[in-house]
Amino acid sequence: MLRKKLAAGVLVALAFSSLTFAKDAGGRKMRKVTDGRDYLGAYAPKFAEINDDILFGKVWAETEKLGAKERSMITIAALIGSGITDANLKGHLQMGKENGITKDEFVEIVTQLAFYTGWPKAWSVFAVGQEVWPEEAKPKYHSDNK
Repeated sequence: MLRKKLAAGVLVALAFSSLTFAKDAGGRKMRKVTDGRDYLGAYAPKFAEINDDILFGKVWAETEKLGAKERSMITIAALIGSGITDANLKGHLQMGKENGITKDEFVEIVTQLAFYTGWPKAWSVFAVGQEVWPEEAKPKYHSDNK
């Protein structure tokens, strides 16, 4: 179990460590993601190219029709709905926080999704959320605390 947690932490650190910033045509600061090339470029070069140039370079960079915050909300919902509650979710929660998602909005998203994706899944997701918004996490409940 500890190995899984350590591996997940390393993946999150790696996944978001190679961000650089550029300006879009409107002068807005935007991320330039190079994770694909940095971590999979030699192993899966086409996947790395698509990840960096298409997914993050074009889809995520298009903010006129859908902002980064809304894209984060959609991505987080898709990951939760797919049952992905590992380092990928944590990385996207961190990105969502950077894109303006508050802890209260996160809680509302998960509460809504719990009815459609499963209550136990929501519990797992809240555990990850407490790592992303630790300053707002309350002490964990223990049945022996009275």
